[in-house]
Amino acid sequence: MNSPNKDRRLIIIGFLLLPSFSFASPTKPLITMWKSPTCGCCKDWEIYLQKNGFNVKAIPEGNEQIRIKLGMPIQYGSCHTALVNGYVIEGHVPASEIKRLLFEKPKALGLAVPAMPIGSPGMDGPEYRGKKDSYDVLLISANGKSSIYQSYR
Repeated sequence: MNSPNKDRRLIIIGFLLLPSFSFASPTKPLITMWKSPTCGCCKDWEIYLQKNGFNVKAIPEGNEQIRIKLGMPIQYGSCHTALVNGYVIEGHVPASEIKRLLFEKPKALGLAVPAMPIGSPGMDGPEYRGKKDSYDVLLISANGKSSIYQSYR
């Protein structure tokens, strides 16, 4: 039979050996996404984001209206518009770039991958047979100007 002091010491030692991250309750960032209800690549991007650590709330309408409302210039337009932590995400932006944006927190409107480049997340299904277009992820400033945030070649 163990003494109460020995039991208490074992509990304290066990507590100290637990990794510190086990007490953290990380939450996945929520991305609200406006898309066409019939667009397959939008659904594929949604699934991709979920697999890469995001919660996604998909709204199957209003993509063009929300793009205008959020101030994303039309020349950066794509098939879906999203909002995460105050940043606008337009098109098939890779999860790694969204995570980088959320970490760096630049003063910007958000990120965009204009059009729908083949090989970008959501545009990389088997129907494309491994084809990949080069594309840039653009950082869009509040005044609508862009700079290259990351290139994919």
